[in-house]
Amino acid sequence: MDLAFAISLFLLVTAWLVLDWVFGLGMDVWAAQGDQSQIDAAGLAHISRTQVLLVVVLTVAVLAGINRAWRTVVAQVLAALLVGGVLMAAQRAATVVSASHRTSGHAA
Repeated sequence: MDLAFAISLFLLVTAWLVLDWVFGLGMDVWAAQGDQSQIDAAGLAHISRTQVLLVVVLTVAVLAGINRAWRTVVAQVLAALLVGGVLMAAQRAATVVSASHRTSGHAA
């Protein structure tokens, strides 16, 4: 039971990340139609949603640890590493875009 629950939670987190990246961030950037301020706002909103997911995943890992569901703890720690990697990539992308935007002379 613990293994099935662990795999299900890991797949749920992974699917949420993919769907949020494609439909959350991707559609917001598409809808911005090149407006850099809206693209930046969409990136920050994506970072915020990813931070919330990281807190949720770590909370589930702690609760699983309290209940001695070790397979779920391992799956949630792996999911937390995945979410952390996505968060670092999103923050890096936001920093690079912001820096290139400032150096190109388009800053408001």
